[in-house]
Amino acid sequence: MIETEGLTKRFGDVTAVDSVSLSVAEGEVFGFLGPNGAGKTTTVRMLCCLISKTSGEARIGDYDVSKGDDSIKIRKMIGVVPDNVGLYEPLSAYKNLDLYGRLYGMAESKRKESIERYLNLLGLWEKRDVAAGTFSKGMKQKLAIARALLHDPEVLFMDEPTANLDPESAKTVRDFILDLKKEKRTIFLNSHNLAEVERVCDRVAILNTRLKATGTPSELERMVGGRSVVVDLAQASEAVVASLRKKYSGLTTAQDGVRLSFTSSDPDGQIPDIVEAVVRAGGRVKYAGVEGSSLEATYLQLVKSDA
Repeated sequence: MIETEGLTKRFGDVTAVDSVSLSVAEGEVFGFLGPNGAGKTTTVRMLCCLISKTSGEARIGDYDVSKGDDSIKIRKMIGVVPDNVGLYEPLSAYKNLDLYGRLYGMAESKRKESIERYLNLLGLWEKRDVAAGTFSKGMKQKLAIARALLHDPEVLFMDEPTANLDPESAKTVRDFILDLKKEKRTIFLNSHNLAEVERVCDRVAILNTRLKATGTPSELERMVGGRSVVVDLAQASEAVVASLRKKYSGLTTAQDGVRLSFTSSDPDGQIPDIVEAVVRAGGRVKYAGVEGSSLEATYLQLVKSDA
């Protein structure tokens, strides 16, 4: 659905986005991670035909962002939640959405249906006649999401959708993204919130002007180092350890013999089997969990590699 090849943007002598090549499948929630100034927003603006590229290629569906006729078609098939929501603050929530529905050429009946649907889904229907300028940041952000979805776009771009929101508002927005995910919408999510990306995204790209890595969160975690299952026994037991060594390779024990560590390519999935094996061997488990590299560790290492 989204394809770029060598996408580059320069502002004078400054290269904001440097030869980015990526592919986002239809129905995928794709996370775009990077520090402030990494080029995330610039990339989105190029993909949304808001600014021109310096070089490289970019397509949304069957359309080329650099072609005039195609750019108009792209704007009709995408929705954008910008980092600055840019509402018409003197207008009510309803009139804001009605204005944008008219700009998209939506029929009156369809506008009314979509406005009511999204204001209800985002908990704003009771505030439909209230001026947007009186809304909290969270309410404005939800109204901006409703605006982006009003015309039923195929692709949704969200630029830091939970930035500067209180925890309750941020959770509401994240939950709504998960609801959209169930509808198989293609979502391109700019963020530097690692927990948010891990929760909602199918794949993640890490950008710091240049693209550093792309993959699922678990694939990126394995780039830095292995993860392991850690089991704490109620008491040391040579018999339990001997039994487990026959079944699992890469087993290590702490000096006190109480903590066992198992290297694993799928630590989360293997925990139940390992715990069951410990119990069958006569051991008692106090704790079982996963330790090792995380998406945060991967992110920090890749971003700092340019420092």
